[in-house]
Amino acid sequence: MRFILMAAFAAVLLQSSTLAQTPTAIRIGILNDQAGPYADFGGKTSVTAAQMAIEDFGGKALGRPVEIVVGDHQNKPDVAANIARRWFDLENVSAIAELTNSAVALAVQKIANDQGKITLAVGPATTRLTNEDCSPTGFHWAFDTYSQAVGTARAIVAQGGKSWFILAADYAFGHQMAADLSRVVKESDGTVLGEVRVPLNTQDFSSFLLQASSSKAQIIGLANAGSDTINSVKQAAEFRIAAGGQKLAGLVVVLSDIHALGLPVANGLIFTTAFYWDLNDQTRIWSKRFFDRTGRMPGMVQAGTYSAVLHYLKAIEAAGSSDSKAVAAKMREIKVDDFFAKGFVREDGRMVHDMLLVEVKKPDESKGAWDYYKVLRTIAADDAAQPLNQSKCALVKK
Repeated sequence: MRFILMAAFAAVLLQSSTLAQTPTAIRIGILNDQAGPYADFGGKTSVTAAQMAIEDFGGKALGRPVEIVVGDHQNKPDVAANIARRWFDLENVSAIAELTNSAVALAVQKIANDQGKITLAVGPATTRLTNEDCSPTGFHWAFDTYSQAVGTARAIVAQGGKSWFILAADYAFGHQMAADLSRVVKESDGTVLGEVRVPLNTQDFSSFLLQASSSKAQIIGLANAGSDTINSVKQAAEFRIAAGGQKLAGLVVVLSDIHALGLPVANGLIFTTAFYWDLNDQTRIWSKRFFDRTGRMPGMVQAGTYSAVLHYLKAIEAAGSSDSKAVAAKMREIKVDDFFAKGFVREDGRMVHDMLLVEVKKPDESKGAWDYYKVLRTIAADDAAQPLNQSKCALVKK
């Protein structure tokens, strides 16, 4: 009996010693919409992109394994806040990435700031993340309302699209996008004839589109995203709005939107994007790997998630620590250099990089599935990002 007890005690000691020697994992949370209107915008395939970044980095940082945890915020800031608190307080998560939905991102970035944790916002658009609500440990990666409004609106106004009517999603992203779009249109000597706010995940856009049509505006600006963009474009085609001489301008359009719409409906749409899979050899190589795992080509949110997670891991190694303040400092110090972007992170947390103005191809111009964009021009990084002298971020020295 004594031998059995001693053996059991030795086994417990050995197990405890082994556990003590096992390095604590670095845990990154991917928090986004997994099943709602933004599920194709980022969703499960953003998780795949983050996992690819971890694998490409070697699966470890500072000798510690890197793990991903996944949450569905359901586009509800309170749900997102509860998940973020649980992850930070109980599950040893050091950074939360993706965060599609601006209201969600603002809520989570505030909690992360209070707890000294990292946020890597890729899918949300509001410039508040790097303005009024900026954080020393908060980063905004792919695009924002400023980049989308500046690139698209200036190009369309320059081509003669002077009068606009705006359909805006009725939450933080849509409000900010409408404000930025109105400002850019007016600065470019255009006019905004009206604006209507549309609830998130609306199925019937008919009354809103009729208001836009009756305004006689040359351009109907869609300050929405995901399935809302898809539904509004489809229904505009059903109402033959384009046949009546008005044009649609998508403000936040991703590749999966065009895939869902089809080229017969989507052709001619002009918009600004942070990424196109067929831009060069680097983008094509990575995108083929992504396609092999998901069955679809990546959009800017998936590619941006890969880039943000990879840069975070590089910063941990460079800092020699997973301490968020040290890592955040290195994220600003190290240049971003990958297939997604050649850029840098400013003091306000914005990752500054070139953007692309694109037009959706006509069916007879496409060589096959996913060959959807014509690149009209590159928008220089300095033009795509809000100037720092206009910043409302407390971290910016003026």
